[in-house]
Amino acid sequence: MTRKKILILNCIGLLIILLFLAFYNGLIVRKYIINSNKLAVGELVRIVLVTDLHSHIYGNNQTKIVSLIIKQHPDIIALVGDIADDKVPIEGTKRFLAGIKGLAPIYYVTGNHEFWSNDIVNIKDIIRKYDVTILENSYEQIKIKNASIVISGVDDPDVVKYEKPEFDLQREMHYTFSELRDKPGFKILLAHRPEFIEIYKECSFDLVLSGHSHGGQVRIPFILNGLWAPNQGWFPKYTGGEYKYDSLTHIVSRGVSYNPRLPRVFNPPEVVVIDIKGSTSR
Repeated sequence: MTRKKILILNCIGLLIILLFLAFYNGLIVRKYIINSNKLAVGELVRIVLVTDLHSHIYGNNQTKIVSLIIKQHPDIIALVGDIADDKVPIEGTKRFLAGIKGLAPIYYVTGNHEFWSNDIVNIKDIIRKYDVTILENSYEQIKIKNASIVISGVDDPDVVKYEKPEFDLQREMHYTFSELRDKPGFKILLAHRPEFIEIYKECSFDLVLSGHSHGGQVRIPFILNGLWAPNQGWFPKYTGGEYKYDSLTHIVSRGVSYNPRLPRVFNPPEVVVIDIKGSTSR
């Protein structure tokens, strides 16, 4: 075989590999580690973050995504919006919630698509049946092992169109969460939309978890972190990954949705795992 033919075959093989990687739509696990002086040395709290399921089904009875979550041994499961959809039947959501029920405390906040369904009351009733705590501009103080955790959640801003016409995100955040400044513990906010981070930063959270942007849909590794995202438009800033602001960490999940009519490029669906590790001696 001539050198030219070998070069051509190598180029074809490389192209096939790149195409496979570009359009791979299998679930992956993406991990982050946060060190906090609000936990003692040796303490660890693991959060599994799932966003933007849109009732998509991964395997029979959601076995693919559920088994992936089980393997992570979560202490908390955070569902940060668009777990149900306005166009897709809710069966995929039910199967998913049935699969993760009882694994760990589960907390949920709304996304825009749940409101777009015009069936938000029924969707919330269904979600509650699986022992999920819905955070509606509210918070809970909980103990995970020996760690003190405050877990908070805010409604998606589209609540103003369907449930609460008087809702104002900034006002609601200040009204509900300003008192957290004086409370002990590691403070987490679940908020579907990442683009409102400037508002979230005004409160005393240590960690904000978001979704919504679907990873910017099209990515080019090391060059482009996202081509387009809802409510951010072209070349969005908050598409996926870890963003740092002094003592606040903002993690944006690229979500687990997959629509073959709108393929994700270099942007596989992801289940996010966040380990909060203690760094204080007691």
